[in-house]
Amino acid sequence: MCGKVLLVCLIVAPAAFQNRADSVEEYDYDYLSTNKTWVLTPRVQDTDATQILNSLLRNYDNKLRPDIGIKPTFIDVDIYVNSIGPVSVIHMEYTIDIFFAQTWYDRRLRFNSTLKALTLNTNMVSRVWIPDTFFRNSKRADSHWITTPNQLLRIWNDGKVLYTLRLTIEAECLLQLQNFPMDTHSCPLVFSSYGYTQEEIVYRWRRYSIEVSDQRTWRLYQFDFTGLRNTSEVLRTGAGEYMVMTVSFDLSRRMGYFAIQTYIPCILTVVLSWVSFWIKRDSTPARTSLGITTVLTMTTLSTISRKHLPRVSYITAMDLFVSVCFIFVFAALMEYATLNYLVGNKKPEEHSHRKTRLPDALAS
Repeated sequence: MCGKVLLVCLIVAPAAFQNRADSVEEYDYDYLSTNKTWVLTPRVQDTDATQILNSLLRNYDNKLRPDIGIKPTFIDVDIYVNSIGPVSVIHMEYTIDIFFAQTWYDRRLRFNSTLKALTLNTNMVSRVWIPDTFFRNSKRADSHWITTPNQLLRIWNDGKVLYTLRLTIEAECLLQLQNFPMDTHSCPLVFSSYGYTQEEIVYRWRRYSIEVSDQRTWRLYQFDFTGLRNTSEVLRTGAGEYMVMTVSFDLSRRMGYFAIQTYIPCILTVVLSWVSFWIKRDSTPARTSLGITTVLTMTTLSTISRKHLPRVSYITAMDLFVSVCFIFVFAALMEYATLNYLVGNKKPEEHSHRKTRLPDALAS
């Protein structure tokens, strides 16, 4: 009996061990496919960072700007343009997606530690002083909040502070359409401090303050991006003098869409109206229907060309072109009407002249 039990154990034990080994191998394959060495950071760093933040914020007043009453706060601005577009001609505005970075020095945030900088989340943004920058020509602006607020706050041990956030802005762009659709535009993005004057806050551009991403992802459609310019000026108001920063994006319109939709149809309609010159003068229905059809076609094209434009009071280059084409088409119709009228008046005179000569001939 003992021998049978021993024999069963020898048969079952290797199979169970094999199943356990297979499960371990499967587990290792799923979760431990790569060899990793996990090293825990020393708790001294965590304790040091916590103590630094507690000491910095103990007597810190975020309602007061750095160096208040001593000198103005200098803010270096950096902009990374993620995308531009679309540009709305009707509403005269454009959409831009940017990463907006501001850098300044706050002596109250200096600390001595082995840590060079502290990278903090959005919970610390409301606990330190940040500039009250706003965009002067924005109609709507949204800050990105998915999956967390797209904000960054970094503090260096010498008091340098970096604050970045991602924004999508719909800004005004006053388009001058006199040369439409061969026009070029400069769409600005203007920002300044809302409450601090030039004596308190001074914005500065650095050498490479503005960078742009790959333009293949931009939604400009009818426009080409030709370059940008950044300027700064002082705006004098009743509340004081403010430092105003401007980034201008130069755009030029593409002609392909308008050539297909307006220019080529107008030219073909004018050429079609000239076909009536080769139709016989006695074919009144054919020439009249052709002239009226081309006039109505030009009226429709004129309406379509104005559909995607704001109701400006001045004449654009396309209006001038369509008007000239309309004059040519209308002149072709009037040419036949005038010709038919003049020829129709000559026939009765010739017929009456023959009648007056007929008695003399018979008398002879």
